[in-house]
Amino acid sequence: MGREAMGKMGYLAMKTEEAGSAQRLIESDLRELRAAAANLAADAMKLTSGLGFGTTFLKFLASFAAIYLLILDRTNWRTNMLTSLLVPYIFLSLPSVIFSFLRGEVGKWIAFIAVVLRLFFPRRFPDWLEMPGCLILLLVVAPNFFAETIRDHWPGVIICLLIGCYLLQEHIRASGGFRNSFTQSHGVSNTVGIVLLLVYPVWRLVLHFL
Repeated sequence: MGREAMGKMGYLAMKTEEAGSAQRLIESDLRELRAAAANLAADAMKLTSGLGFGTTFLKFLASFAAIYLLILDRTNWRTNMLTSLLVPYIFLSLPSVIFSFLRGEVGKWIAFIAVVLRLFFPRRFPDWLEMPGCLILLLVVAPNFFAETIRDHWPGVIICLLIGCYLLQEHIRASGGFRNSFTQSHGVSNTVGIVLLLVYPVWRLVLHFL
C-alpha cells in the first residue's frame, strides 16, 4: 500500500474520529440542556405552588368547568350520568374566597329564599334551580370538619379526582367511544369541560410527588 493511500486512510480516520467526538459533544450538550430544562420546570412548579398562584388558578378553572357542565345538564345536555356529583365537586374545589363568601350571610339568605320558594311556590320553582339550590344548602350547612379539614386536604383532592374520572369514562361510554365524544353535537365542549375537572386534582398530586 502506497504512502498516498495510507495518508488518505489516516485522514479519513482522523475525520471520522473528529466527527464522532463532535457527535458525542452534541449529545452531551443535549443531555445537559434536557436536565437543565427539567430542573427549571421543577423549580418553576415549586415556585408556583409556593406562591399558591397555580393551585388557586386551577381551582377556579375546575370550579367554573363544573358549573358550566352543571348548567349544560340542566338545560340542553340531558344525560343519564350521575351529574349530581358535580355538586360535591364544586363544594370541594371552590376557591377559598368564594367559598367563604357563600358560606357567610349571603349564602344563608340565598339558601333561605330557595327553601321558601321550594316550600310555598313549588310550581314556580324551576327544575334547573334544583342543583344550584342544593349546592348553596351544602355550602351553608356543611360541618366545619368537611369545610375546613376535608375540603382543602388530600381526602378532598382524591374525591375530586374520582368524580372527574367517573364522569369522563361515563361520558365516553355514552358517546360510543373516545372519538365520538369529540365529534358528536356538543361533544367537544362537554369532553373538554370534563377533562378540566381532572386538571386540579392531578396538579395537586404532581406537586406532592415533586
